[in-house]
Amino acid sequence: MFDFYPQLKQRFAALRTRAEFFSLRYVRESGQYLSVRKNVADPPAFSHDQGAMLTVRVNGVEAYAATNDLSQAGLQAALDRAEAQARLITPHALLDLTLEPVSRERADYYSPDLDQTFPSLSQCFELLGAESAAVPKDERLVSWDVSLGLNHVEQIYLNSAGAELRRAQRFVFPGMSVTAYDGNDSQTRSLGRENFGQQGGIDVIGRCGLIGAAPKVAEQALQLLLAPNTPQGKRDLLLMPDQMILQIHESIGHPLELDRILGDERNYAGTSFVKASDFGSLQYGSRLLNVTFDPTIAEQLASYGFDDDGTPAHKEFLIREGLLLRPLGGALSQFRAGLDGVANSRACSWNRPPIDRMANLNIEPGDKSMAQLVGAIENGILMATNRSWSIDDARNKFQFGCEWGQLIENGELKGVVKNPNYRGISEQFWRNLSAVGDASTFKVLGTPNCGKGEPNQVIRVGHASPACVFSNIDVFGGDA
Repeated sequence: MFDFYPQLKQRFAALRTRAEFFSLRYVRESGQYLSVRKNVADPPAFSHDQGAMLTVRVNGVEAYAATNDLSQAGLQAALDRAEAQARLITPHALLDLTLEPVSRERADYYSPDLDQTFPSLSQCFELLGAESAAVPKDERLVSWDVSLGLNHVEQIYLNSAGAELRRAQRFVFPGMSVTAYDGNDSQTRSLGRENFGQQGGIDVIGRCGLIGAAPKVAEQALQLLLAPNTPQGKRDLLLMPDQMILQIHESIGHPLELDRILGDERNYAGTSFVKASDFGSLQYGSRLLNVTFDPTIAEQLASYGFDDDGTPAHKEFLIREGLLLRPLGGALSQFRAGLDGVANSRACSWNRPPIDRMANLNIEPGDKSMAQLVGAIENGILMATNRSWSIDDARNKFQFGCEWGQLIENGELKGVVKNPNYRGISEQFWRNLSAVGDASTFKVLGTPNCGKGEPNQVIRVGHASPACVFSNIDVFGGDA
């Protein structure tokens, strides 16, 4: 671990520049993806990548250059390019960053259980194969797959102010999907889709519930085939955690990214219905809504000690009792906007600069058990596991679809319904939050593929949430 660190530190010390400040961020990532499809193993897919980003500050102007040539000459050449770019930009600079603080921290961060050896390739395939073989024999079950993604990431940040920040992480992504077809309709049921990822070791597979899941997932796919379409109309909506993460991501996370609010994403991913003046005054949701940026849950995908600019990461409330308090803005955006943000300057790899990104964005648990959530609903529907989403450029008007639906009548779960969908407007939807599940309903989930930036950056984002109830929501089925 960190075997390249001594050489990298030595080479960094030997770099020469006239810049008043410079930094290096080295990233090495390796990954493997394994899949067993209908009891047949697919060829494993492997990946490996490493490189470094050099950043300089010249006369208050910052610029950067990346390289996969990690020799002394390669690093020096990238630093020279960054410095030349900064001097070229200087006459046209919009910001003077001379007074923006820089990190001087020294620390290491490790994923939990990183010292434990992960099972071998053959052992992993054996596990996946056993779960695939557990899918019941039924001619209506036409396709299924069991998968396991694994990523190792090492990152080292050094700067001329003395910062030395090292990070070693392992990300595990178990998954399963079963598709049923009866000649007229097909329905797919999955184990969280790609959303069951966590940091850790082999224990992640157990926590995510992959072992022994095949019979239940298959049975639910068959139930969906026989189920009627979701009825249309206004109902109370009970969203399970694996759907809540999509709701959080799209209608809280992206709208609160400060660079988006400042207009940086306008030509690519859009804007936000939130304005800079809304912080401290906008009632984003009901008083039951408490949203945190929380990098402290060790197993969550985006837990870390420092962001990619070297800013220390702490738990912060973005929304407390429904009131909007703080944006998702890293050091640069905070400097530009004059607003307190969080440590969320993140880059997807060595060849991209850090920008404002969601990290761990969570809804804090409430005080209702699952039985209490269901029992308080007279006319409602439970929805789980996202399968489709659409939201406008301002992250306001949305329409989301789920895999699994169950009607709720007079405080009891009733029949299964297929093709459940719901729609709403973000700035109204969260004000309809009427009940929040307790810690027993709380799940740590996330997504490995949040896209943003130009050129595009795909990054891991953590979301944790209890089950939640929303009142009087427009729901509809596949016939609507």
